[in-house]
Parts: sequence; structure tokens; C-alpha cells
Amino acid sequence: MKQLLSTTDPTTISFAKALLQGEGINCFEMDVNMSVLEGGIGLFPRRLMVADRDHFVASRVLTDNGIELNG
Repeated sequence: MKQLLSTTDPTTISFAKALLQGEGINCFEMDVNMSVLEGGIGLFPRRLMVADRDHFVASRVLTDNGIELNG
């Protein structure tokens, strides 16, 4: 798996997941439960992972829809 996106904004993660699911690309959100430890203040970023074979297409889908990648 490769990291596609890392952000503290839960709406960006939700939008990215919806876009990927619409294209039939499976993704996995990591570090979701860190918000329990941090008290919900958004200190730790969540990561969105995709399979190596899907990384190029997934990157293109997100950038074409205005999501800046940093992963």
C-alpha cells in the first residue's frame, strides 16, 4: 500500500474516499482512532492509503478534483 493523502481535515478525507469509491478504487483510512487520544483537536493527520497498482490513477482522480496531494 502507498500513502495517497495525509490531512487533518476530515471533510477532505471523506470527499477523497467518495471520489475513489466512485471510480472503483479501494482505499483504507489510517490513524482514525488517534482522535480519541488527542481529544478531537485535529493534531494528528489521517492518512489515506491505496494499493500500489491504484496509486497513479487515484492520484489523478484526486488532483483532477482539486485535492492537493502530499503523500
